[in-house]
Amino acid sequence: MKIKHSKFRNTGLLFELLVKQITADTLNNSDSAAVSILQKFFANSSSLAKEYKLYEFITKNRNVSQSKAETIVSTITEVSRKLDSKSIKNQKYKLISEIKNHYNIDEFFGMQVRDYKPLAALYCLLEAQNNDNLINPQILIDNKTTILEHLTSSQQNEDEVKDTLIEEYSKYDKDLKLLTFKILLEKFNSKYKNLLPEQKNILKEFITSVNSQSRLRSLVNEEMNKIASAVRNLSSKITNEVVKIKLSEVAKSIKPLDKKSKVNDSHLVNLMQYYDLVNELKSL
Repeated sequence: MKIKHSKFRNTGLLFELLVKQITADTLNNSDSAAVSILQKFFANSSSLAKEYKLYEFITKNRNVSQSKAETIVSTITEVSRKLDSKSIKNQKYKLISEIKNHYNIDEFFGMQVRDYKPLAALYCLLEAQNNDNLINPQILIDNKTTILEHLTSSQQNEDEVKDTLIEEYSKYDKDLKLLTFKILLEKFNSKYKNLLPEQKNILKEFITSVNSQSRLRSLVNEEMNKIASAVRNLSSKITNEVVKIKLSEVAKSIKPLDKKSKVNDSHLVNLMQYYDLVNELKSL
């Protein structure tokens, strides 16, 4: 599922546009309806005021350290999950109706906002994380990257952003854990441009079985045994004795997991690498 930015639903953008409108009305020596609209919908206890505070974190912080930027983003996303989404949605609908009653909506949304890009990125990030449907993980990666670059004023490494997302979401409920493995899938697809059939299959199994440790452990053990057997059989065809000895040691090191072992992404990485090794041996 894709997430698209909506100016009409972006609380941070709506607030900034209302402030801009107040400035424009003042310069035109006219009474500003935007003042009463702000007071009505962004009072301290309102649902929109609480959500706006999340956007304010982004607009008020610049040139911070990487660790602080990561803390800001994780704090915002954590707090957003605790807000009353139904009340926020209802208030946004009423707010837009109020704006339409006093201003030309095209002109209103046509005003330029300085921090438009990070505000849009935060909207998409929050929408993606609080959506019941499984979304394209690249949306999370791209928007978090934009926010981090805004906060730190420095270019971000996409692979590092993926790693922090994986680490963060692995702590949450099953839906977000599933998203973790979707991000892993994207990561492997970018690293292994031409995935082997076995690699595609194991990735698919990791995603669909993410919430069953027993199934994953059984799957990993089954594949480990297959790979160890394949390495032993293929190494017998190698004429170089040094290589043959090393392959024999590799085969011995490929051991099944015990019943207490918890399957994690490192096991997936190992399997992917073992598949590559087997494929290279077949080509010799």
